[in-house]
Amino acid sequence: MTKSNNKANAMWGGRFAAGPDAIMSRINASIDFDKRLYAQDIAGSVAHCRMLVNQGIVSESDGKAILSGLDSILNEIENDSFEFKTVLEDIHMNIESRLRELIGDAAGRLHTARSRNDQVATDLRLWTRDAIDGLDEQLKSLQETLIKLAETHADAAMPGFTHLQPAQPVTFGHHMLAYVEMYGRDRGRFADCRKRLNEAPLGAAALAGTSFPIDRQQTASALGFDHPMANSLDAVSARDFALEFLAAASICVAHLSRQAEELVLWCAPQFGFIRLSDAYSTGSSIMPQKRNPDAAELARAKTGRIFGALQSLLVVMKGLPLAYGKDMQEDKEPVFDAADNLSLTVAAMAGMIGDLTIVPETMRAALEHGFPTATDLADWLVRVLDMPFRDAHHATGAIVGLAEAKGCALAELSLSEMQDVAPGITDDIFSVLSVDASINSRSSEGGTSVENVRGAAASARERFL
Repeated sequence: MTKSNNKANAMWGGRFAAGPDAIMSRINASIDFDKRLYAQDIAGSVAHCRMLVNQGIVSESDGKAILSGLDSILNEIENDSFEFKTVLEDIHMNIESRLRELIGDAAGRLHTARSRNDQVATDLRLWTRDAIDGLDEQLKSLQETLIKLAETHADAAMPGFTHLQPAQPVTFGHHMLAYVEMYGRDRGRFADCRKRLNEAPLGAAALAGTSFPIDRQQTASALGFDHPMANSLDAVSARDFALEFLAAASICVAHLSRQAEELVLWCAPQFGFIRLSDAYSTGSSIMPQKRNPDAAELARAKTGRIFGALQSLLVVMKGLPLAYGKDMQEDKEPVFDAADNLSLTVAAMAGMIGDLTIVPETMRAALEHGFPTATDLADWLVRVLDMPFRDAHHATGAIVGLAEAKGCALAELSLSEMQDVAPGITDDIFSVLSVDASINSRSSEGGTSVENVRGAAASARERFL
């Protein structure tokens, strides 16, 4: 096994006479993934430095040099000229080491009154907050796409399903607005998560606070936090904000997966309700006729990764005593991966939905099967004949049985055939058995009538966009 040299470790100080084993260096280092925190880490350092100067803990000249050096490092990273070094373990030490190269000993003053423990907790909160803001904009855009479809196709009749069996007629617009509401709740969950995470760990130091006269209110405000965290142990230990983010992401991707599944079904010839554009379809290596909805299928599959990220971090955190444990280094990759894949999935769904073409005639033709206006018949028996609903349900089932035996629609039965089951039925029954009559009778709040759908789309625009 290859051993490192025997020089004392520059990060850990004089307590260690030798450097770590090579394997220890590999398992201990996080720079390969936590370098994504560079902007947040530098922002935290800038806020901390300015506070140290204002409090007289660091001189103005050293503070000026530190701020100038941090700005140079930010430019180097963004211009891809910064060298990330595994031997320096993480983003914090990579930046601090480079700062010392640039400005000399003054760089060592930056870490006064803070620890990597409160530093990383601050960085990840800032990063997660930025991720939430980006996802909110993406989900808002997806909602806008769905609302436009709902407005355009407010009167396009299609089967509504339960158990994937034809149930009652609805409109395509009504169906799209259901997802608008789901994604609205997803945005609400992310907003709640953002509100709860928006408190600053910085200044908690390693776990117990610091003896230096720092001003945590200043650094919290500078970084856009609402206030400092109230307990130093909690500040460095808490990762429930990351768990909450992953939980919200998991619920959101479950909604995306449900819609992706419908896109997969609806573009199949057996349904034929929609056509996906070439931009979001692929072909087969052997079957030239194929147009596969791969983007929808991959969107559906992303649930596995995002659910897994939540489970992964739950398992990491479940048995940790306060305060910080190195186990918590494993918090970032699940959050990064989930955020990346959720963002990609939302983008793919918005693209597919924005490009799809609906086939109204196929959707309406599908309403000829499954007796979707049977509930309207039962409701008529209750409303006109004052029949108890359970009796009406039974009578309607018998009439459906007649139509099924004859191989016809309900409206194609004769009046006398229906009267054999329920003698009080009149010609008026035929006024409720058409698809359009069924749809437009559903005018209760939240129902699928065309007027409702148009009003709901306008309301959604006002509430969400």
